Amino acid sequence: MSNSKTRNCLVAGALMLLAAWPIGAFAQQYRVAACDWMMLKRQKLGEFQLAKDIQADGIEMDMGPLGQRIQFDNKLRDPHFQQLFRHTADSLGIAVPSMAMSGFFAQSFLKRENYKDLVQDCLQSMDVMGAKVAFLPLGGSGKEWVKPGEARQELVRRLHEVGEMARQAGKVIALRTQLCACANLSLLKEVDSEGIKIYYNLQDAVDQKRNPYKDLKKLGAKNIAQIHASLTDSVTLDKDPRIDLRKVKKVLDKMKWTGWLVVERSRNAQDVRNVKGNFGTNVAWLKEIFQNER
Repeated sequence: MSNSKTRNCLVAGALMLLAAWPIGAFAQQYRVAACDWMMLKRQKLGEFQLAKDIQADGIEMDMGPLGQRIQFDNKLRDPHFQQLFRHTADSLGIAVPSMAMSGFFAQSFLKRENYKDLVQDCLQSMDVMGAKVAFLPLGGSGKEWVKPGEARQELVRRLHEVGEMARQAGKVIALRTQLCACANLSLLKEVDSEGIKIYYNLQDAVDQKRNPYKDLKKLGAKNIAQIHASLTDSVTLDKDPRIDLRKVKKVLDKMKWTGWLVVERSRNAQDVRNVKGNFGTNVAWLKEIFQNER
């Protein structure tokens, strides 16, 4: 093939890829997603159509229940589901920025002997869906590790190990700790792995009467992998006086942070099972502030 024909083929291929890419994907500093398990769609194929229906840019997929199982109840180990889920997400233009190990809300990361196997399962599932961030909540690990001692040392050791696994795979494990920015910075310094960052949760700061705007600034852009941009269930975000999302945006703009804002809660407490109503309203409000306002 001549050089001119080769160039023409390359240009045509590039134009086809551009046409298939979601509108605004290149320009958006902030993109908006929602958690599949909170929308009652944990690893269900319909989560992608639901994400499109509520006009989200993406979905945070869960690894599946853990409980007393040895492994996550994870469909993405099956080649059939790998192809089906990825094809459906791609065909609808729904990104998967992150995979969640929500089982660790109730199960202890400190007590699981196979913690590395569980993380490896997550990293491999992220490869399937093109995700770059793994959400790891430490809620099931108790409070003992928060202070100096054996539990703290063991947690730091384990996090360093899995952080290096993530780093080598070109990914990040993002922790939900419920700690303030200073305590999170101390933990990150002890762990000492570029594969470990913080998954900032606005709900934790507001519930604990911390200043989320100062907290975000103190933590710093380089230490925040993603943000759960929702609060404890009460009212939807557009009606909630507990947080000023425009002020959050100003802080993040000044920090030059860019990434995904993921809706986890902020459901109308009088109508919590109205998934489309609650999550659609929250996604629309986040997009109005973070994507449409200048």
